[in-house]
Amino acid sequence: MPAALTISRSAKPFNSKMRKTIIITLIILALLTPRVVAAQAGGPVYIVQEGDTLWSIASRFNVSLDALMAANGLTNGNLQVGQQLVIPGLEGLTGILDTEVVGFGDSLRGLARRSQVDIALLQRLNHIISPSELYVGVSLIVPQQNGTASLPASTTAAKGETLLELAVKQDSDAWTLSALNGLAGTWSALPGDTLYSPTGSAAAFASGLPSAFQSASVKALPLKQGGTAEIIVKPANGAIISGFLADRSLHFFDMGDGNQAALQGVHAMLEPGVYPLHLDATLLDGSIQSYEQMVLVASGNYPLYSITVNDVTTLDPAVIEPEYQQILNVVTPVNPQRYWQEPFRSPVDDVPNNITAWFGDRRSYNNGVYSNFHSGVDYCVCSEAKPYDIYAPAPGMVVLSEKLFVRGNATLIDHGHGIYSGFWHQEETYVTVGQMVAAGQLIGKIGGTGRVTGPHLHWEIWVNGVQVDPLDWLDVLIP
Repeated sequence: MPAALTISRSAKPFNSKMRKTIIITLIILALLTPRVVAAQAGGPVYIVQEGDTLWSIASRFNVSLDALMAANGLTNGNLQVGQQLVIPGLEGLTGILDTEVVGFGDSLRGLARRSQVDIALLQRLNHIISPSELYVGVSLIVPQQNGTASLPASTTAAKGETLLELAVKQDSDAWTLSALNGLAGTWSALPGDTLYSPTGSAAAFASGLPSAFQSASVKALPLKQGGTAEIIVKPANGAIISGFLADRSLHFFDMGDGNQAALQGVHAMLEPGVYPLHLDATLLDGSIQSYEQMVLVASGNYPLYSITVNDVTTLDPAVIEPEYQQILNVVTPVNPQRYWQEPFRSPVDDVPNNITAWFGDRRSYNNGVYSNFHSGVDYCVCSEAKPYDIYAPAPGMVVLSEKLFVRGNATLIDHGHGIYSGFWHQEETYVTVGQMVAAGQLIGKIGGTGRVTGPHLHWEIWVNGVQVDPLDWLDVLIP
C-alpha cells in the first residue's frame, strides 16, 4: 500500500497546483507499488515461484504459451513471484497447484497417501511414466484441493502388527486408516508399509524406508555441482549406518541426538543428472537392511573464463598431477574428531568486492579447452588496516605447511569428519604441522607465490575428498 499522506491542522490551505502535485505523486506511488496479480477465474491456480518464466510454466504443464497467456489475460511475459496463474487444459481440477520437493524415502504411493491426491493425477500433472522416475530433489506439482488437507502423521507396521494396533497408536480406527491409505481392507496392511492419518504423532518414518531407519533426509535439495550434501539418518535399534553417494563412500558420525550424519562434496564437474544414494543399516544382530534411491544433481551454472599463464611449466601435467596427488593424500583421511561447533568465518577481513574469482568457474589456460574448474575462492588484498592477514575459518589441526610449485606457500587445516581448508599462494605461513588453531587465529599472509597472475589468497574447502564452494560454509552451521 502507498504511504499515507497526512496534512497537519495548522497547515495553510493548499492551492490547485499543490493538489495536482499530490495527485500525481499518489498515482506514481500506486504504479510503483508491487502487487500480486490474481488469476482469472476458471481452472486450477499455480503460484509463480522464484526463477519461473511463462515458458517454463507452460512447458511444465504441457500447455502452449499462447493458451497460458490467453487464460490469464496476459499481453507480455512479465511475471511476479506470488502471482496466480490459471492453468488451462486441466478440466475438473480446482484449487492451488502447490510444489513439493521429493525427499529421500518418498515414494509416489507415499506422496499420494500423505497429500490425499490420486496417484494417476500426480503422474498426469508431473508427466511421470513410471514410479521409478521419482528422483530425490525433483520438484513435483501437488494439487491442494478444496476441503482436502495433507495428513500430518504416519506410522509403519511392524512384523505381526495388525492395522487395529496401528490405529490405536494413532488415535484413529482401522477403517479410517484403510480408507485414507487406499488399502483393500482392514486386513491388508503389510509390514514396513507406511500409512498416514489425520491424528496421532507427527511423521517419524519417511515413507518407503525399512524399519531400521526411523528417518532419513538430505538437506538443501536438489544437490548441485560443487555443493555439500548433508545426509542425516536416525537409525532404529542402535543400527550403524553406512552407504555411498554416486561413487563416493559415506562416513557417518554420531550427532549426539540419536541422529547420524554424513557430509559429502559433490564434484563441480560431475555431469548434472541422477545418481544413487545407497544406505545400509547394520543391526545389533549383524543383519543389514538397505535402501537406495536416485538423487538429482543440478548444474551450478558456472561461467567460462580464459586465463593467460606466462610460466607454462605450471601447466605441465607432469608437474600438476604429483602435486595434486600430494594434496589428495593429505585430505583423504577422515578424522573421527569434529573440531568445529559454530559456522565457519571468512579467512580474511570482510570488505566489499574483495572476491576476485569464484568457485566453480570453468577455466581455459592460454586458449586451451575448458577442462578445468576454479577449485576455491580468490581474495584480493582485502583491507586497508590489515591487508594481508589470513585467519583460520574454524578450529582444526594443521596437516600441511610447505612451499609447493603450483600452489606456492600452502597450508592445510583438518577440521575433522573429513573437512579440510586449504590456503594457497601465501607470502608467509605462521603455523606448523601438528599445531592446533582456533577460529579467527592468524595463520598466514597473502602473497603471490606459485602459479598466480598477482597477489591473492586462494581458499578451498574439501568435503570427504572433494572440493566444494567455501561460501556455502559461511554463516551457517553444517550439519
